[in-house]
Amino acid sequence: MAEPREYPTALGASSRETITLLGHDLARDVMGEVGFGELAFWLAAQRRPSPGETRVFEAVLAALADHGFTPTAIVTRLTYLSAPDSVQGALAAGLLGGGSRFLGVTEDTGRFLHDVLTSVDGGPPSDAEGWDALALKTVQAERQARRFVPGLGHHVHKDGDPRTPRLMEIATEEGLFGPHLSLFAAIGRVHPEVLGRTLPLNGAGVCGAALADLGLPLELLRGFALLARTAGLIGQLAEELRHPVGNEIFLSVDLNNRSVAPDPYTPGDRHG
Repeated sequence: MAEPREYPTALGASSRETITLLGHDLARDVMGEVGFGELAFWLAAQRRPSPGETRVFEAVLAALADHGFTPTAIVTRLTYLSAPDSVQGALAAGLLGGGSRFLGVTEDTGRFLHDVLTSVDGGPPSDAEGWDALALKTVQAERQARRFVPGLGHHVHKDGDPRTPRLMEIATEEGLFGPHLSLFAAIGRVHPEVLGRTLPLNGAGVCGAALADLGLPLELLRGFALLARTAGLIGQLAEELRHPVGNEIFLSVDLNNRSVAPDPYTPGDRHG
């Protein structure tokens, strides 16, 4: 007779009498005792964060929760208009839009900074001059390769993203301003020398740097951005219930479409 399979997990498990989570009794030790942000960190890292780590992590979640009528919010409202019986579908539609232009920058920046840091011989710099030199070399290399530096620029906050200095301030207060934030800040200082113009360090990018400094898995950084945005999308749906705009958005496109002649595709055509 075959031995029964085992599926080990340190996360949730249930018996007839109890539910355990992360080795603790869910009802007695977690519910009412652990905040959701702290729990989300704990679930991902499988270690309980310090109060300072929780503060930085929750600041990231707050920074990414909602940015108004972004594509993710609009598609959530429109999906709810089309299928009001499917809240989960509306939320999923918005989350599926978390890609390289919206929300994905968090992961892209964290990974980019990490790749630079792991390529440095002898460890990270020890002073501002060293960080600036590393940042300058990094931006120059990206410019030469005709690649964008993730986390640089914002379509609205062209004179500075207000989330960036605030998150850096919180990380500094908690003693968690680590190498990823240090490199990101240095990129902000030196990039005009290479690019010939000044671009803001955006909020999604600084969130990626902060999450990487917290030691969270790089592969999950976009997941944390999506976790934050889920709360924002629930807020979008709650507002849509009371003050709907989805139908107006739909009609503004539907009633103003313009028929044009077909534009046959030719292999080799590129966007824009």
